[in-house]
This record gives sequence, C-alpha cells and structure tokens, in this order.
Amino acid sequence: MYSIGQVAEMFGLPISTLRYYDKQGLFPHMERASGIRRFSDQEIEALRVIECLKKAGMEIKDIRQFMDWCAKGPSTYPQRKAMFEERKAHMEAEIAHMNQALDMLKFKCWYYAQAIRDGNEERLTDMIPDKLPEEIRAIYDSSHKE
Repeated sequence: MYSIGQVAEMFGLPISTLRYYDKQGLFPHMERASGIRRFSDQEIEALRVIECLKKAGMEIKDIRQFMDWCAKGPSTYPQRKAMFEERKAHMEAEIAHMNQALDMLKFKCWYYAQAIRDGNEERLTDMIPDKLPEEIRAIYDSSHKE
C-alpha cells in the first residue's frame, strides 16, 4: 500500500490531482485507513491507464465511463476495446501530424545550414523540390503533404 504522497511522487503529479481523480470516482475500490487514502497495486495500475488516456486526449468524464465499464465486468469488453481502438487511431493521427512537423524542422535545419555555408539561398531555391538530395527530398516531401 502506498500513501497519496508516495503515489504523487511516483507519477510526478500534485496530490490535488490524485484527490480530484478520487472524487471523480476513478478509484472506486480505494481503501482508507482513518480517512487516509491508501493506494494498492490496483489503483497504481488504474492510474497508469488514467495517465495514458489523458495523454491520448481523453477527458475525465470519458475515463470515468471506462472505469464504470471495468466495474461492470466482461460484458463491457467490446465497449472498452472500441474505446482503446478509437484512442489508438487518434494517437496515430497525432503522431503523423507531429512527424510531418518534425520533417519540416529537419528540412529547415538542413536548408539554413546550407544557406549559412553558401552565404545566400540562391542555390537552394534552384534545388527545390526536384534537385534536392534524395534523403532531403524525402523529408521535404513529407513536410509538404496536404
């Protein structure tokens, strides 16, 4: 069993966040000793899932719905799976957008390194897009997808 302070430190969260999660019903089986919250391995695992879902853009009300489904047992497996599939698709789309932005940053780093070396951009503007080196062309193309 862990104290709220220990859990806050483990996850890098404020104690107030853990209290909020508890008030929102995200730890339905949490034990208390003299009114003090005691986190078991079950709550620690729930917190890992909660933090994952938050990072994936899910709102607390939807996370609470997931926890309610868990409490209802195996009959809710299809809903839980569908929720995770939707979050996975959302995250994959976010990663694709981030990779596109990263490719633009990589291209611009290369571009300005060349401009610094050349002292101007003339050669570079003549190269874009068809005369770029192959590896640079790939990141240029990726960064300019619609």
